[in-house]
Amino acid sequence: MTIFRAARPRVLLTALAAGTLLLTAACNDTVTTAQDKASGTTAPAAGSPTTAPTPTAGPKGEADPALKAFYGQQITWADCPADPKADKAKIDTSGMQCGKLHVPLDYANPATDAIDLALIKYAAADRGKRVGSLMVNPGGPGASGVEMVKYGAKDFDGTLHDRFDVIGFDPRGTGDSAPVVCYDDKQLDAANQEDAPDDPAERRAAHVKQSTDHAAACQARSGKLLPFVGTRNTARDLDVLRAAVGDRKLNYLGISYGTYLGALYAEEFPQNTGRLVLDGAVDPAQDTLDHGVDQQVGFEKSFERFAADCVDNHPDECPFGTDRTKAAKKAADFLDGLHDHPLTTKDGRKLGRDMAWTGVISLLYGDEKTSWQYLRASLGWAMKRDKGDYLLAFADDYNGRDEDGHYSPMDEANSAISCADAARPAPTPEHARQAVERLRAEAPLLSKDVTVDDYTEPGCAYWPFKTQEKPHTIRAEGAAPILVVGTTGDPATPYSSAQKLAQGFARATLLTRVGEGHGAFGKGSACTDLAMAAYLTDGTMPAEGTRCG
Repeated sequence: MTIFRAARPRVLLTALAAGTLLLTAACNDTVTTAQDKASGTTAPAAGSPTTAPTPTAGPKGEADPALKAFYGQQITWADCPADPKADKAKIDTSGMQCGKLHVPLDYANPATDAIDLALIKYAAADRGKRVGSLMVNPGGPGASGVEMVKYGAKDFDGTLHDRFDVIGFDPRGTGDSAPVVCYDDKQLDAANQEDAPDDPAERRAAHVKQSTDHAAACQARSGKLLPFVGTRNTARDLDVLRAAVGDRKLNYLGISYGTYLGALYAEEFPQNTGRLVLDGAVDPAQDTLDHGVDQQVGFEKSFERFAADCVDNHPDECPFGTDRTKAAKKAADFLDGLHDHPLTTKDGRKLGRDMAWTGVISLLYGDEKTSWQYLRASLGWAMKRDKGDYLLAFADDYNGRDEDGHYSPMDEANSAISCADAARPAPTPEHARQAVERLRAEAPLLSKDVTVDDYTEPGCAYWPFKTQEKPHTIRAEGAAPILVVGTTGDPATPYSSAQKLAQGFARATLLTRVGEGHGAFGKGSACTDLAMAAYLTDGTMPAEGTRCG
């Protein structure tokens, strides 16, 4: 389902300036959920330090006596609580169990505070051939691993579910695991309905106000939690989970941002790595601004390919005319025009430029077989009938808003985890100038009217604390071989990121999926699915250079 959250479109521009990343993989239930919408925990107290604490030197993990109780805990698995959303979507959860994992809030001071992480288990179907557990993370940062298993169980059916207990968890600060809370639903609705100003000076002033207000709101409602939601702490939680379910080694499938979590785990606990598959890879060494520009270019190219395919192969339903070279520009001009002429939707909300682009971007996460079909229909509904309901529904799904107007914690968690994961100094004027020049040359539709001022502020400049984490190459010396998977047409995590992540590891193999969309898992490629399953179940690594159609 996702990437950045911001403006022009709201998913891209402001996030580049703020240093916020949203890299969630495209969930297979997204299209159905949004289609259906269109047609029909108390936060910890405030008071965070100005600098995020770092763990003290000494033993870590199971070797740390202070963590013995956490590593030795027994998880109580029971029937999952009733879920009206699952019932409405006719999702069968009868074969699943839910539980809680108790972890320290601060690993440097584990005796102080603790939090509980939400878990779900889809028990192995063939107990006689069970390999162990397979931990999964769908991305984000901020997406729910519990929902990944609950609503995406069919993606694991077959070899993986036969051989593994598939276990999803909500990382700290997300879902039902002590979620970061900053705004209420009405405040989020108001923020999402507002288009970013066209005037550069007004846009910068609006961004500063939004950033300062957001930081203050998060500090007021979740201040105690904010310093401890970084991915390195989630990697430590993952090691506690590994031990608590009785696994000697970690078997793991991480998608999108989940590849960063898996990479940090391998860096922290190389001796505990089993078989790690990292799909839709993030390059942990890349500068945030450069990564954001890569993504914006990636989405522009994906949008261009979609528009050309619409004209060439679906002329009867394509609203872009008959000239494939002008199709993307025609669609972009229409979307930009919604800034001054928004569309009214059935629930009374307006579909403006930024929300419309958000709906488009959300569908570019999917593949060309399914998601592009819904994108054609949604744009046709808007361009030919002046109806914005479908684009709004997909934008809502992207933003974590359900049909009742309630938001999931994903968006708030995304900001908090991103700011806890890397120090982002202000780009130099030259770096910002180069970024703008590249955007104008390679992504003119998604970077219309951008200026250097949009990119000169440091990411997380107004956040309540400063992290010690920095982008860096992860070698994971001593870890077991890692399988990295990249998709050639991936707009959110470009294929080059998978190449760089694999090259950085001491031992890794790169598997390539040739196609569109974000990530390879569950995208209908038997070749990649079989290769991933073979490595996870039997340790059989695909041959170097393997490419799957």
